Amino acid sequence: MKQRLRIINPSSLNLTSRVGKTGPYVTPSPPLTCLFLSGKCSVPENFLKVKRRKKTIRFQASRAAMNDTTYECNDQIGHGIVGLCGVPLVFIENDGKNFINEKDHFFIDTQEDQDDHDFDYHDHHEEDLDENETLSSNGDDVVHNPAEIKLKIKKSLLQFRCKVEDAILGNYLLGKPDEELAPEDIAVAREDLRGITLWGVPLLPSRAHEGTDIVLRNFLKAKDYKVNDAFDMLQKTLIWRIKNKIDGILDEDFGDEFENAGFLCSKDKEGRPVVYHVCGMFKDRRVYKKTFGTQQKCDKFLRWRIQLIERAMQKLCFREGGVDSIVQVFDLKHSQMQGMKELNSVSKKAILLFQNYYPELIYRNIVIYAPFWFYTSQVLFSRLMNQRTKKRFILARPQKATKTLLKFIAPEHLSVEYGGLRRNKDADFSPDDKVLELKIKANTVSKVEFPVTEPGVTVTWDITVVGWDVTYKEEFIPDDEGSYNILLQNQIIEGESTRNSFYISEPGKIVITIENGTFKKKRMFYRSNTRTTVPMFILLS
Repeated sequence: MKQRLRIINPSSLNLTSRVGKTGPYVTPSPPLTCLFLSGKCSVPENFLKVKRRKKTIRFQASRAAMNDTTYECNDQIGHGIVGLCGVPLVFIENDGKNFINEKDHFFIDTQEDQDDHDFDYHDHHEEDLDENETLSSNGDDVVHNPAEIKLKIKKSLLQFRCKVEDAILGNYLLGKPDEELAPEDIAVAREDLRGITLWGVPLLPSRAHEGTDIVLRNFLKAKDYKVNDAFDMLQKTLIWRIKNKIDGILDEDFGDEFENAGFLCSKDKEGRPVVYHVCGMFKDRRVYKKTFGTQQKCDKFLRWRIQLIERAMQKLCFREGGVDSIVQVFDLKHSQMQGMKELNSVSKKAILLFQNYYPELIYRNIVIYAPFWFYTSQVLFSRLMNQRTKKRFILARPQKATKTLLKFIAPEHLSVEYGGLRRNKDADFSPDDKVLELKIKANTVSKVEFPVTEPGVTVTWDITVVGWDVTYKEEFIPDDEGSYNILLQNQIIEGESTRNSFYISEPGKIVITIENGTFKKKRMFYRSNTRTTVPMFILLS
């Protein structure tokens, strides 16, 4: 079980200073279980070394708990490293209870149960509260019991519904009305507020729309079910949308200037819309300067990004069991560390906008073809993001791009440039065509056969191998032993998926042979269909 430590503001404690062999430490009154920092350490005057009874615990302090202090302290203690990066004088209490953030308290998790790096791939796909999670609201103790968790969620949602209802009927959801307005204008504003919607969902709970609770629950979840914080977030979201005219952004025409910089394409395995953001077009310096040459152009690009997300929002269904979130894929192929300052700035602004004004609506941010330098910059930028947003980021190096995407997107919905089978305006296949999977063991040869019993048809097949780097052969083998085998293709293939077709003039079978000469197993996805075809020589005769 993860252990929680409470950091207490020392200003409310009665402290007795002492001097020990390794430096000054304090004895609080009442006694607390404290941690002793030993070894060489250079600390300012507002730091004190404190002692912990019994065993040493390894822990890390987040910068959110630093009170904007920039001092750093890294010490050896026992068998572990203590990373108190600039934390002011605090005492760490561990009396067997779990605590929640309070005004003068911060959380520190013990390093024994730290999660993997924030930007590594997370195998879990759901972040909804379940029986293994904890919940707290309004400063109460953390709750572990699943029944109590559900009860607190329902209680928070009920309180939030009442607060929103009262704010709408009281005409202060968007802030206090202007006192200089005439009474008839106030009455009109009050009536307009009753019909206010967000992403097409009415916010007035008494209208009993099935999507209202889902939208309100997203704000609650984003703020750990703290009603006042959720209401403040809802207010800011509505004011931001009105101020920036977001409800009318879908009618704005940006032309075809940004059509290669991002697009809405297909869906993931759970039906969520997938939005792609592509950096490749900006490797051309003329295009980059044309797009980001001035601050006005940067603002235009950011507004286009918001429009793209709003288009994806139109595909959501805010009802129980419906799709209520989207997936973003960031393609960093050909991106550069230098020379793209404006693009990086706009991207960071967009991420923070989605965090603040689209709560729980971004299911995953998948970053593919991430260069090494991006990991460092992302760690620095992560300080501006909350923990829920950071956990939604998945970074994949170039060799892992297709594998990572296929964890979320089915091959028939993944574009061919990313290792899938989907092609734009595809006349041969549809997303409904069944896709089969074949696992190819290391240093083995596998075959796939498409038998054809009747002549006069054309067989078309689609194949992709995750990671490729295999030897690939296609041939037609007639059933008649007196006929010749026809070799269609025999080569080493790397990269995108391959598609081919062959007209069948006699019964036989198409045989696909895959030789995996590597030490890693491969996954192959394939599909095929047949259609009656009139040979070209008959049409010309």
